[in-house]
Amino acid sequence: MCRIVLSIGFMTSSHTPSNNPLYHDTLELLIALVQNACVNDFTPGSGQEVRNADTLTEFFADTLGINIQRFEPEPGRVSLVVTVPGTNPQEAEPLTFLAHTDVVPVDKQHWTKPPFEGMIEDGKIYGRGTVDMLFITAAMAVVTREVARKGGNLGTLHFVAVADEEARGGLGAKWLAEHHPDAFSWANCVGETGGSHIHGQDGSDSTIVYVGEKGAAQRRIHVYGDPGHGSAPYGKDLATVKIGEIARRLAAAQPAVIDSDTWRQFVAAFRFDPNNTALVEQGKGYEHLGELAAYGDAISHLTIAQTVLRAGQAINVLPSHAWLELDIRTLPGQSQDYVDSVLDDALGTDIEYTIEHLITEDATISPTDHPLYRAISAVFTDFFPDTTVVPTIAAGGSDLRFARQLGGVGYGFAVHNPERTLGEIHRQLHSHDEHLYLEDLESTLAGYLALVAAFLYPSNPEAFRQHF
Repeated sequence: MCRIVLSIGFMTSSHTPSNNPLYHDTLELLIALVQNACVNDFTPGSGQEVRNADTLTEFFADTLGINIQRFEPEPGRVSLVVTVPGTNPQEAEPLTFLAHTDVVPVDKQHWTKPPFEGMIEDGKIYGRGTVDMLFITAAMAVVTREVARKGGNLGTLHFVAVADEEARGGLGAKWLAEHHPDAFSWANCVGETGGSHIHGQDGSDSTIVYVGEKGAAQRRIHVYGDPGHGSAPYGKDLATVKIGEIARRLAAAQPAVIDSDTWRQFVAAFRFDPNNTALVEQGKGYEHLGELAAYGDAISHLTIAQTVLRAGQAINVLPSHAWLELDIRTLPGQSQDYVDSVLDDALGTDIEYTIEHLITEDATISPTDHPLYRAISAVFTDFFPDTTVVPTIAAGGSDLRFARQLGGVGYGFAVHNPERTLGEIHRQLHSHDEHLYLEDLESTLAGYLALVAAFLYPSNPEAFRQHF
Protein backbone atom coordinates (compact mmCIF):
# COMPACT_ATOMS: atom_id res chain seq x y z
CA MET A 1 0.00 0.00 0.00
CA CYS A 2 1.28 3.46 -0.89
CA ARG A 3 1.76 5.94 1.94
CA ILE A 4 0.07 9.22 1.20
CA VAL A 5 -0.66 12.52 2.93
CA LEU A 6 -3.51 14.67 1.73
CA SER A 7 -3.31 18.44 1.83
CA ILE A 8 -5.99 18.61 4.50
CA GLY A 9 -4.06 16.36 6.86
CA PHE A 10 -3.31 16.71 10.57
CA MET A 11 -4.27 20.05 12.09
CA THR A 12 -2.42 21.63 15.01
CA SER A 13 -4.07 22.45 18.32
CA SER A 14 -4.36 26.10 17.19
CA HIS A 15 -7.15 25.04 14.86
CA THR A 16 -8.79 27.68 12.70
CA PRO A 17 -11.84 27.10 10.52
CA SER A 18 -10.83 25.35 7.32
CA ASN A 19 -11.63 26.62 3.85
CA ASN A 20 -11.87 23.06 2.59
CA PRO A 21 -15.43 22.44 1.32
CA LEU A 22 -15.31 18.77 2.30
CA TYR A 23 -14.70 19.76 5.90
CA HIS A 24 -17.66 22.11 5.85
CA ASP A 25 -19.84 19.41 4.31
CA THR A 26 -18.74 17.03 7.06
CA LEU A 27 -19.46 19.54 9.83
CA GLU A 28 -22.85 20.42 8.37
CA LEU A 29 -23.78 16.74 8.12
CA LEU A 30 -22.57 16.05 11.65
CA ILE A 31 -24.74 18.84 13.03
CA ALA A 32 -27.78 17.48 11.19
CA LEU A 33 -27.17 13.97 12.53
CA VAL A 34 -26.88 15.28 16.09
CA GLN A 35 -30.04 17.36 15.73
CA ASN A 36 -32.03 14.33 14.57
CA ALA A 37 -31.65 12.94 18.11
CA CYS A 38 -31.93 9.24 17.28
CA VAL A 39 -31.88 8.22 20.95
CA ASN A 40 -31.83 4.48 21.56
CA ASP A 41 -33.02 3.58 25.06
CA PHE A 42 -33.16 -0.16 24.31
CA THR A 43 -36.93 -0.17 23.75
CA PRO A 44 -38.15 -1.36 20.32
CA GLY A 45 -39.77 1.95 19.36
CA SER A 46 -36.84 4.14 20.34
CA GLY A 47 -33.95 5.14 18.12
CA GLN A 48 -36.06 6.03 15.11
CA GLU A 49 -32.90 6.03 13.03
CA VAL A 50 -35.11 6.66 10.03
CA ARG A 51 -34.42 10.35 10.65
CA ASN A 52 -30.69 9.95 10.16
CA ALA A 53 -31.24 7.51 7.30
CA ASP A 54 -33.38 10.13 5.55
CA THR A 55 -30.75 12.82 6.16
CA LEU A 56 -28.05 10.59 4.67
CA THR A 57 -30.23 9.61 1.74
CA GLU A 58 -30.76 13.29 0.98
CA PHE A 59 -27.01 13.88 1.36
CA PHE A 60 -26.35 11.33 -1.40
CA ALA A 61 -29.13 12.64 -3.65
CA ASP A 62 -28.01 13.31 -7.23
CA THR A 63 -24.75 11.41 -6.63
CA LEU A 64 -24.12 9.29 -9.70
CA GLY A 65 -22.55 5.86 -9.63
CA ILE A 66 -23.95 4.67 -6.29
CA ASN A 67 -26.53 2.15 -5.14
CA ILE A 68 -28.60 2.78 -1.99
CA GLN A 69 -30.41 0.09 -0.03
CA ARG A 70 -32.65 0.67 2.98
CA PHE A 71 -33.49 -2.00 5.55
CA GLU A 72 -36.24 -1.61 8.16
CA PRO A 73 -36.73 -4.67 10.41
CA GLU A 74 -39.12 -2.68 12.64
CA PRO A 75 -40.89 0.63 11.99
CA GLY A 76 -38.44 3.50 12.06
CA ARG A 77 -35.36 1.34 12.68
CA VAL A 78 -33.73 1.97 9.32
CA SER A 79 -30.21 1.00 8.25
CA LEU A 80 -28.67 2.35 5.06
CA VAL A 81 -26.17 0.70 2.71
CA VAL A 82 -24.50 2.89 0.06
CA THR A 83 -22.30 1.13 -2.49
CA VAL A 84 -19.79 2.60 -4.93
CA PRO A 85 -18.89 -0.31 -7.24
CA GLY A 86 -15.24 -0.88 -8.04
CA THR A 87 -13.94 -0.76 -11.59
CA ASN A 88 -11.54 -3.69 -11.10
CA PRO A 89 -12.41 -5.72 -8.00
CA GLN A 90 -9.86 -8.35 -8.99
CA GLU A 91 -7.07 -5.82 -8.47
CA ALA A 92 -8.27 -4.20 -5.23
CA GLU A 93 -10.10 -5.51 -2.18
CA PRO A 94 -13.44 -3.99 -1.16
CA LEU A 95 -13.60 -1.58 1.79
CA THR A 96 -16.56 -1.06 4.10
CA PHE A 97 -17.15 1.97 6.29
CA LEU A 98 -19.28 0.53 9.13
CA ALA A 99 -21.01 3.35 11.01
CA HIS A 100 -24.01 3.67 13.27
CA THR A 101 -26.62 6.41 13.56
CA ASP A 102 -28.18 5.86 16.99
CA VAL A 103 -27.05 7.52 20.22
CA VAL A 104 -27.56 6.82 23.91
CA PRO A 105 -29.95 8.83 26.13
CA VAL A 106 -28.92 11.96 28.01
CA ASP A 107 -29.56 13.15 31.56
CA LYS A 108 -30.36 16.74 30.65
CA GLN A 109 -30.05 18.07 34.18
CA HIS A 110 -26.32 17.36 34.08
CA TRP A 111 -25.68 18.93 30.67
CA THR A 112 -24.51 22.55 30.56
CA LYS A 113 -24.75 22.60 26.75
CA PRO A 114 -27.77 21.68 24.61
CA PRO A 115 -27.39 17.96 23.83
CA PHE A 116 -29.14 17.98 20.45
CA GLU A 117 -28.17 21.25 18.77
CA GLY A 118 -24.59 20.64 17.65
CA MET A 119 -23.45 23.86 19.33
CA ILE A 120 -19.92 25.01 18.48
CA GLU A 121 -17.88 26.79 21.12
CA ASP A 122 -14.12 27.24 21.66
CA GLY A 123 -13.15 24.94 18.79
CA LYS A 124 -15.43 22.12 19.94
CA ILE A 125 -18.82 20.81 18.87
CA TYR A 126 -21.10 19.69 21.69
CA GLY A 127 -23.85 17.13 21.48
CA ARG A 128 -24.85 13.55 22.10
CA GLY A 129 -23.11 11.34 19.59
CA THR A 130 -20.46 13.84 18.52
CA VAL A 131 -17.79 11.34 19.65
CA ASP A 132 -19.83 8.13 19.71
CA MET A 133 -19.85 7.97 16.70
CA LEU A 134 -21.58 10.54 14.50
CA PHE A 135 -18.39 12.42 13.63
CA ILE A 136 -17.06 9.22 12.09
CA THR A 137 -20.38 8.54 10.37
CA ALA A 138 -20.36 12.02 8.82
CA ALA A 139 -16.73 11.78 7.67
CA MET A 140 -17.33 8.35 6.15
CA ALA A 141 -20.37 9.60 4.24
CA VAL A 142 -18.49 12.57 2.81
CA VAL A 143 -15.57 10.41 1.68
CA THR A 144 -17.94 7.87 0.11
CA ARG A 145 -19.65 10.59 -1.90
CA GLU A 146 -16.28 11.90 -3.07
CA VAL A 147 -15.20 8.45 -4.23
CA ALA A 148 -18.43 8.19 -6.25
CA ARG A 149 -17.84 11.64 -7.77
CA LYS A 150 -14.21 10.94 -8.58
CA GLY A 151 -14.70 7.38 -9.82
CA GLY A 152 -11.89 5.14 -10.95
CA ASN A 153 -11.77 3.25 -7.65
CA LEU A 154 -10.54 -0.25 -8.33
CA GLY A 155 -12.10 -1.70 -5.19
CA THR A 156 -15.74 -1.41 -4.16
CA LEU A 157 -16.56 0.99 -1.32
CA HIS A 158 -19.53 0.44 0.98
CA PHE A 159 -20.84 2.99 3.46
CA VAL A 160 -23.11 1.26 5.97
CA ALA A 161 -25.03 3.39 8.49
CA VAL A 162 -26.80 0.99 10.81
CA ALA A 163 -29.44 1.33 13.49
CA ASP A 164 -29.40 -0.10 17.01
CA GLU A 165 -25.66 -0.38 17.64
CA GLU A 166 -26.06 0.90 21.19
CA ALA A 167 -28.37 -2.06 21.96
CA ARG A 168 -25.96 -4.67 20.51
CA GLY A 169 -27.22 -4.46 16.94
CA GLY A 170 -30.29 -6.68 17.12
CA LEU A 171 -32.13 -4.37 14.71
CA GLY A 172 -28.99 -3.19 12.92
CA ALA A 173 -25.69 -4.89 12.08
CA LYS A 174 -26.60 -8.16 13.79
CA TRP A 175 -29.91 -8.27 11.92
CA LEU A 176 -28.17 -7.54 8.61
CA ALA A 177 -25.55 -10.22 9.28
CA GLU A 178 -28.29 -12.77 9.91
CA HIS A 179 -30.86 -11.77 7.28
CA HIS A 180 -28.93 -9.94 4.53
CA PRO A 181 -25.26 -10.96 4.85
CA ASP A 182 -24.68 -10.25 1.15
CA ALA A 183 -25.97 -6.66 1.25
CA PHE A 184 -22.35 -5.46 1.45
CA SER A 185 -18.88 -6.89 1.92
CA TRP A 186 -17.80 -7.79 5.46
CA ALA A 187 -14.25 -8.58 4.32
CA ASN A 188 -12.50 -5.30 5.25
CA CYS A 189 -14.40 -3.12 7.70
CA VAL A 190 -13.47 0.14 9.40
CA GLY A 191 -15.48 1.47 12.33
CA GLU A 192 -15.25 3.16 15.70
CA THR A 193 -13.10 4.54 17.05
CA GLY A 194 -9.29 4.47 17.39
CA GLY A 195 -6.79 7.21 16.71
CA SER A 196 -6.35 8.48 20.26
CA HIS A 197 -2.96 8.56 21.94
CA ILE A 198 -0.87 7.21 24.80
CA HIS A 199 1.98 9.38 26.04
CA GLY A 200 5.02 7.52 27.28
CA GLN A 201 6.99 8.60 30.33
CA ASP A 202 9.86 9.47 28.01
CA GLY A 203 7.69 11.88 25.98
CA SER A 204 6.99 9.39 23.21
CA ASP A 205 3.66 9.12 21.42
CA SER A 206 1.66 6.01 20.53
CA THR A 207 -1.51 5.94 18.42
CA ILE A 208 -4.23 3.39 19.05
CA VAL A 209 -5.91 1.07 16.55
CA TYR A 210 -8.71 -1.13 17.86
CA VAL A 211 -8.21 -4.62 16.45
CA GLY A 212 -10.68 -6.51 18.61
CA GLU A 213 -13.10 -6.38 21.50
CA LYS A 214 -14.06 -8.36 24.53
CA GLY A 215 -16.88 -10.85 24.39
CA ALA A 216 -20.00 -11.25 26.50
CA ALA A 217 -20.61 -14.00 29.04
CA GLN A 218 -23.57 -12.75 31.02
CA ARG A 219 -24.62 -14.96 33.89
CA ARG A 220 -27.40 -15.14 36.48
CA ILE A 221 -26.56 -17.03 39.67
CA HIS A 222 -29.49 -18.47 41.62
CA VAL A 223 -29.59 -19.55 45.25
CA TYR A 224 -32.51 -20.92 47.27
CA GLY A 225 -33.45 -20.88 50.92
CA ASP A 226 -36.28 -21.43 53.35
CA PRO A 227 -39.45 -19.36 53.06
CA GLY A 228 -41.18 -18.09 56.15
CA HIS A 229 -42.56 -15.18 58.09
CA GLY A 230 -40.22 -12.27 58.60
CA SER A 231 -40.96 -12.27 62.31
CA ALA A 232 -39.32 -15.66 62.87
CA PRO A 233 -35.99 -15.98 60.98
CA TYR A 234 -34.40 -18.28 63.58
CA GLY A 235 -33.00 -21.47 62.12
CA LYS A 236 -33.87 -20.58 58.57
CA ASP A 237 -31.58 -21.18 55.60
CA LEU A 238 -31.64 -17.61 54.26
CA ALA A 239 -31.32 -17.03 50.52
CA THR A 240 -30.29 -13.43 51.14
CA VAL A 241 -27.33 -14.52 53.26
CA LYS A 242 -26.26 -16.99 50.60
CA ILE A 243 -26.41 -14.46 47.79
CA GLY A 244 -24.46 -12.00 49.91
CA GLU A 245 -21.71 -14.55 50.38
CA ILE A 246 -21.79 -15.32 46.66
CA ALA A 247 -21.29 -11.61 45.94
CA ARG A 248 -18.41 -11.39 48.43
CA ARG A 249 -16.58 -14.35 46.92
CA LEU A 250 -16.98 -13.05 43.39
CA ALA A 251 -15.62 -9.67 44.42
CA ALA A 252 -12.54 -11.41 45.77
CA ALA A 253 -11.97 -13.48 42.63
CA GLN A 254 -8.78 -12.73 40.70
CA PRO A 255 -8.89 -14.15 37.16
CA ALA A 256 -5.49 -14.71 35.61
CA VAL A 257 -3.90 -11.96 33.53
CA ILE A 258 -3.65 -12.90 29.87
CA ASP A 259 -0.29 -13.34 28.16
CA SER A 260 -0.79 -11.70 24.75
CA ASP A 261 1.04 -9.45 22.32
CA THR A 262 -1.71 -6.81 22.46
CA TRP A 263 -1.47 -6.55 26.27
CA ARG A 264 2.33 -6.33 26.20
CA GLN A 265 2.30 -3.69 23.44
CA PHE A 266 -0.23 -1.63 25.36
CA VAL A 267 1.95 -1.66 28.49
CA ALA A 268 5.08 -0.96 26.45
CA ALA A 269 3.51 2.26 25.11
CA PHE A 270 3.91 3.85 28.56
CA ARG A 271 7.69 3.39 28.49
CA PHE A 272 7.88 2.39 32.15
CA ASP A 273 11.11 1.30 33.76
CA PRO A 274 11.53 -2.50 33.67
CA ASN A 275 10.27 -3.05 37.23
CA ASN A 276 7.00 -1.17 36.70
CA THR A 277 6.55 -2.77 33.29
CA ALA A 278 6.76 -6.21 34.89
CA LEU A 279 4.31 -5.22 37.64
CA VAL A 280 1.71 -3.91 35.22
CA GLU A 281 2.07 -6.87 32.85
CA GLN A 282 1.39 -9.17 35.81
CA GLY A 283 -1.69 -7.19 36.84
CA LYS A 284 -0.16 -5.93 40.08
CA GLY A 285 0.43 -2.28 39.24
CA TYR A 286 -2.57 -0.89 37.38
CA GLU A 287 -2.21 2.38 39.30
CA HIS A 288 0.85 3.14 37.17
CA LEU A 289 -1.49 3.44 34.16
CA GLY A 290 -3.04 6.58 35.64
CA GLU A 291 -6.27 7.54 33.86
CA LEU A 292 -6.17 4.22 32.01
CA ALA A 293 -5.99 2.01 35.13
CA ALA A 294 -9.58 0.76 34.77
CA TYR A 295 -9.16 0.20 31.04
CA GLY A 296 -5.89 -1.65 31.59
CA ASP A 297 -7.54 -3.86 34.16
CA ALA A 298 -10.41 -4.56 31.74
CA ILE A 299 -8.28 -5.62 28.79
CA SER A 300 -5.81 -7.74 30.75
CA HIS A 301 -8.14 -10.41 32.12
CA LEU A 302 -11.68 -11.69 32.40
CA THR A 303 -13.81 -9.12 34.25
CA ILE A 304 -16.81 -9.88 36.45
CA ALA A 305 -19.14 -6.99 37.23
CA GLN A 306 -22.01 -7.56 39.65
CA THR A 307 -24.81 -5.42 38.28
CA VAL A 308 -28.28 -6.69 39.33
CA LEU A 309 -29.35 -8.23 42.65
CA ARG A 310 -32.87 -9.49 43.38
CA ALA A 311 -34.54 -11.16 46.35
CA GLY A 312 -37.97 -11.01 47.92
CA GLN A 313 -41.15 -9.03 47.36
CA ALA A 314 -42.82 -8.30 50.68
CA ILE A 315 -40.93 -6.96 53.69
CA ASN A 316 -42.51 -9.49 56.06
CA VAL A 317 -41.71 -12.58 53.96
CA LEU A 318 -38.40 -14.43 53.97
CA PRO A 319 -37.51 -14.89 50.29
CA SER A 320 -36.82 -18.43 49.20
CA HIS A 321 -35.02 -17.35 46.02
CA ALA A 322 -32.33 -14.77 45.29
CA TRP A 323 -30.27 -14.14 42.22
CA LEU A 324 -27.34 -12.07 41.10
CA GLU A 325 -26.70 -10.96 37.52
CA LEU A 326 -23.15 -10.61 36.23
CA ASP A 327 -21.82 -8.63 33.30
CA ILE A 328 -18.81 -10.76 32.42
CA ARG A 329 -16.47 -9.79 29.58
CA THR A 330 -14.11 -12.31 28.02
CA LEU A 331 -10.86 -11.86 26.16
CA PRO A 332 -10.08 -13.49 22.80
CA GLY A 333 -9.54 -17.19 23.31
CA GLN A 334 -11.55 -17.44 26.55
CA SER A 335 -14.48 -19.84 26.15
CA GLN A 336 -17.80 -19.96 27.94
CA ASP A 337 -16.59 -23.11 29.72
CA TYR A 338 -13.62 -21.13 30.97
CA VAL A 339 -15.98 -18.53 32.42
CA ASP A 340 -17.96 -21.15 34.31
CA SER A 341 -14.76 -22.70 35.65
CA VAL A 342 -13.64 -19.31 37.00
CA LEU A 343 -17.01 -18.87 38.71
CA ASP A 344 -16.95 -22.37 40.19
CA ASP A 345 -13.41 -21.87 41.51
CA ALA A 346 -14.40 -18.57 43.13
CA LEU A 347 -17.62 -19.85 44.69
CA GLY A 348 -16.45 -23.17 46.12
CA THR A 349 -18.60 -26.17 46.96
CA ASP A 350 -20.20 -25.31 50.30
CA ILE A 351 -23.04 -23.21 48.86
CA GLU A 352 -25.56 -24.67 46.45
CA TYR A 353 -26.15 -22.47 43.42
CA THR A 354 -27.06 -22.72 39.76
CA ILE A 355 -25.60 -20.71 36.89
CA GLU A 356 -27.88 -19.51 34.11
CA HIS A 357 -26.37 -18.33 30.84
CA LEU A 358 -27.80 -15.08 29.47
CA ILE A 359 -26.21 -13.25 26.50
CA THR A 360 -23.07 -15.07 25.37
CA GLU A 361 -20.82 -13.96 22.55
CA ASP A 362 -17.16 -14.85 22.14
CA ALA A 363 -14.54 -12.14 21.91
CA THR A 364 -13.22 -11.27 18.45
CA ILE A 365 -9.88 -10.01 17.20
CA SER A 366 -8.39 -9.18 13.78
CA PRO A 367 -4.76 -9.74 12.77
CA THR A 368 -2.19 -6.98 12.53
CA ASP A 369 -0.55 -8.80 9.63
CA HIS A 370 -3.20 -7.66 7.18
CA PRO A 371 -3.29 -5.15 4.28
CA LEU A 372 -6.01 -3.01 5.87
CA TYR A 373 -4.17 -2.77 9.19
CA ARG A 374 -0.98 -1.87 7.36
CA ALA A 375 -2.81 0.83 5.40
CA ILE A 376 -4.24 2.31 8.62
CA SER A 377 -0.80 2.22 10.24
CA ALA A 378 0.67 4.02 7.22
CA VAL A 379 -1.90 6.81 7.57
CA PHE A 380 -0.97 7.28 11.24
CA THR A 381 2.76 7.35 10.59
CA ASP A 382 2.24 9.87 7.80
CA PHE A 383 0.20 12.10 10.08
CA PHE A 384 2.43 11.57 13.13
CA PRO A 385 5.92 10.60 11.91
CA ASP A 386 7.27 9.92 15.41
CA THR A 387 4.37 7.83 16.64
CA THR A 388 4.24 4.12 17.37
CA VAL A 389 1.06 2.40 16.20
CA VAL A 390 -0.33 0.19 18.95
CA PRO A 391 -3.08 -2.41 18.42
CA THR A 392 -5.46 -2.87 21.32
CA ILE A 393 -8.89 -4.27 22.09
CA ALA A 394 -12.02 -2.50 23.22
CA ALA A 395 -13.43 -3.34 26.63
CA GLY A 396 -16.94 -2.81 25.28
CA GLY A 397 -18.60 -3.89 22.07
CA SER A 398 -19.04 -2.54 18.55
CA ASP A 399 -20.57 -3.69 15.28
CA LEU A 400 -17.12 -4.64 14.00
CA ARG A 401 -17.47 -7.97 15.79
CA PHE A 402 -20.00 -9.11 13.21
CA ALA A 403 -17.45 -8.62 10.44
CA ARG A 404 -15.00 -10.81 12.32
CA GLN A 405 -17.64 -13.43 13.02
CA LEU A 406 -18.36 -13.62 9.28
CA GLY A 407 -14.71 -14.15 8.41
CA GLY A 408 -13.70 -10.54 7.71
CA VAL A 409 -11.55 -8.08 9.62
CA GLY A 410 -12.60 -4.99 11.51
CA TYR A 411 -10.49 -2.10 12.80
CA GLY A 412 -11.42 0.96 14.83
CA PHE A 413 -9.92 3.99 13.08
CA ALA A 414 -10.21 7.75 13.45
CA VAL A 415 -7.56 10.48 13.70
CA HIS A 416 -7.25 12.57 16.87
CA ASN A 417 -4.80 15.31 17.75
CA PRO A 418 -1.93 13.97 19.93
CA GLU A 419 -3.34 15.97 22.84
CA ARG A 420 -6.35 13.67 22.86
CA THR A 421 -5.32 10.72 24.97
CA LEU A 422 -7.04 7.37 25.04
CA GLY A 423 -8.27 8.21 28.53
CA GLU A 424 -9.82 11.49 27.40
CA ILE A 425 -11.67 9.84 24.52
CA HIS A 426 -12.96 7.16 26.88
CA ARG A 427 -14.29 9.88 29.18
CA GLN A 428 -16.31 11.38 26.33
CA LEU A 429 -18.18 8.17 25.58
CA HIS A 430 -21.77 8.42 26.88
CA SER A 431 -20.73 11.39 29.04
CA HIS A 432 -22.43 14.63 30.02
CA ASP A 433 -21.49 17.52 27.69
CA GLU A 434 -20.06 15.08 25.15
CA HIS A 435 -17.93 17.04 22.68
CA LEU A 436 -15.48 16.69 19.82
CA TYR A 437 -12.64 19.01 18.88
CA LEU A 438 -13.20 20.36 15.38
CA GLU A 439 -9.59 19.74 14.47
CA ASP A 440 -10.21 16.04 15.11
CA LEU A 441 -13.17 16.12 12.76
CA GLU A 442 -10.98 17.57 10.02
CA SER A 443 -8.11 15.18 10.71
CA THR A 444 -10.44 12.17 10.68
CA LEU A 445 -11.83 13.30 7.34
CA ALA A 446 -8.29 13.55 6.00
CA GLY A 447 -7.46 10.15 7.46
CA TYR A 448 -10.34 8.46 5.67
CA LEU A 449 -9.44 10.16 2.39
CA ALA A 450 -5.86 8.93 2.76
CA LEU A 451 -7.02 5.42 3.60
CA VAL A 452 -9.31 5.30 0.58
CA ALA A 453 -6.54 6.55 -1.69
CA ALA A 454 -4.21 3.79 -0.52
CA PHE A 455 -6.70 0.93 -0.33
CA LEU A 456 -9.05 1.48 -3.26
CA TYR A 457 -6.56 3.05 -5.68
CA PRO A 458 -3.50 0.91 -4.89
CA SER A 459 -1.90 1.25 -8.31
CA ASN A 460 -2.27 5.03 -8.46
CA PRO A 461 -3.33 6.69 -5.17
CA GLU A 462 -2.23 10.05 -6.53
CA ALA A 463 -5.14 9.93 -8.96
CA PHE A 464 -7.53 10.18 -6.02
CA ARG A 465 -5.39 12.62 -4.09
CA GLN A 466 -5.23 15.08 -6.98
CA HIS A 467 -8.99 15.40 -6.85
CA PHE A 468 -8.63 17.62 -3.76
